[in-house]
Amino acid sequence: MNACCRRTGEDMPITDVVFDYCGVLLDWRPELTMEGKVDTSTMRRLLDHADPYGFWHYDLMSDLGWSEEQMLRDFARHHPHDVALNHAMQPYFANYTRAFAGMVDGMPELLRMLRERGYRLWGLTNFSTPFVTLAHSEFPALRLLLDTVVSSEVRCVKPDARIYEIAMERFGIDPAHAMFFDDKYENAKAASESGMHGVQFLSADQAMQAILG
Repeated sequence: MNACCRRTGEDMPITDVVFDYCGVLLDWRPELTMEGKVDTSTMRRLLDHADPYGFWHYDLMSDLGWSEEQMLRDFARHHPHDVALNHAMQPYFANYTRAFAGMVDGMPELLRMLRERGYRLWGLTNFSTPFVTLAHSEFPALRLLLDTVVSSEVRCVKPDARIYEIAMERFGIDPAHAMFFDDKYENAKAASESGMHGVQFLSADQAMQAILG
């Protein structure tokens, strides 16, 4: 089950399940927005995690609420002479609908099954509101979530303890009866430290086994 982050102690029934979005509910691939518009070499440079002011830095800034204009302006400031790299950032925003390759295998079925069994379902994501709105319009199964806390709205990202507190208060959940799934270990661990049962997500089958026991 890979429940290394799951809290231990007395057996308490799970009534609420909280899901991360990208890597858990959604198959999100930003490189898809650039295919056919950015050459392979430039795309590789843009997506290089070693660049402190590359794509992933601005992905985090987006999660914290920065606008497209802020990000493009700041990106240009840090790459003033790299015309190709500056052009490469623009298709991501112009074509961001393409970033969603679909929902993660088995997750629509899992959401429906859990709702039918009476579980309350929620979302907690490091993402921007426009992307969340788009995802809900594209994938009806996401509408089974009762509510979602989006990092760009609360100006706070996982694994900061504050975002878990915000989610639990807003959802009105008892953390001892709540399970949280995230594909990143550190985020699942932080959920456990907040009082929930944090589980690092591997697959829909693994999640189902973790919830149902």
